[in-house]
Parts: sequence; structure tokens; C-alpha cells
Amino acid sequence: MQRMGMVIGLQPGKVEEYKRLHEAVWPEILDLISRCNVKNYSIFLKEPENMLFGYWEYHGTDFEADMAKMAADPKNQEWWSFCIPCQKPFETRKEGEWWAMMEQVFHMD
Repeated sequence: MQRMGMVIGLQPGKVEEYKRLHEAVWPEILDLISRCNVKNYSIFLKEPENMLFGYWEYHGTDFEADMAKMAADPKNQEWWSFCIPCQKPFETRKEGEWWAMMEQVFHMD
């Protein structure tokens, strides 16, 4: 299992819309996330900076293939059509990232 953390900003004026979307995530999206070997997924919001912190645990063996599968899913593309306009990625993210991945520097069970 691999713990993964990531960050992204929210566009001004989109906080309530983003919260509303995530109060009722579509069942097909939750199922897809599970089928892509992601568990224990949480998103946290820091206001007033409007920064999102995402955390999940990846239980698969081919992260790139699982993320490609997730990105290619038509229902997920529809879900992203609502979520992506709310998000404001960091300019410092690596090429190919939308959410900026973070390095784990500490963990305690």
C-alpha cells in the first residue's frame, strides 16, 4: 500500500459548488475509484486560502495504468467536467499533474 497526498486550489467563488458536488459523489465514481485500487480517500479544505488537500491509499501494482483507466472512463470524464472548472492548480506542479503530488516526510500508525 502506498499513501499519497496531493494539493490543489479552488477558484474564487467555487467553494460552495465544490462542497455541494462532494456531498453526493456519484455512485459510479465511487465504484470506479475502488476498481482503480484507491482506498481511504479523503479531501480536506483550508479556507480562506481555498486549498484542497487530498489523501488516499493506493493498493494496486500499476498506478499509471489505474490512473489511465480512471481518466478514460466516460462517467469520470463527465464528473470531472463539473469538478475541474472549480479547481485552480498550482503553477509549481510537475508536468502532467493537475493536483500537485506531495512527498510523505512522516507517518505514524
